[in-house]
Amino acid sequence: MATVEPKIILLFSGKRKSGKDYVTDLIHKRLGPDVCCILRLLKQQYAQDHGLDFEELLGAGEYKEKYLADMIQWGEKQREKDPGFFCLVAIKAAQQPIWIVSDTGRLSDLQWFWREYPSQSRCVRVEASEETRRERGWEFTTGIDDAESECGLDQGVDFDWIMKNEVDGSQLEEQLATGLLSIAKEKAKED
Repeated sequence: MATVEPKIILLFSGKRKSGKDYVTDLIHKRLGPDVCCILRLLKQQYAQDHGLDFEELLGAGEYKEKYLADMIQWGEKQREKDPGFFCLVAIKAAQQPIWIVSDTGRLSDLQWFWREYPSQSRCVRVEASEETRRERGWEFTTGIDDAESECGLDQGVDFDWIMKNEVDGSQLEEQLATGLLSIAKEKAKED
């Protein structure tokens, strides 16, 4: 387990090209690295185990798309052996009071955090229209966009926040300023 007990854990999910990494990076920059860390459940371990460039896997370009189907299959095999594997790996180095988990794509991920950190876990959904996602380079890919990693949280989860991340960003800025960021800052100050 982590060496520091978190004050709040923001569990992000959303469709491909909705901007999860963008939103989580934005929050991280606003709160600062002393207060919060970004935990990535799948990409970091996949990059490490496969000798790939982790930073490139975080990008929105072709590098990530090239490995995405294999990464999803590999992740499913790991989760079959141990549903909490990626969660445990991700939290090991967490030292900050606020944890941002940028890629919870399955109910088993949420359930693990709900079980281990019930009072700290908050679910955040990042949404963008199909038009916006297409502008960001998304096109439907069988085996990826219809997989559990993309659809597993479409129903049955009561999200604490739903962040709208469209092209102009105005709605996102307002949602961050009036909700999620202020609550995270309050939690960080708690003893």
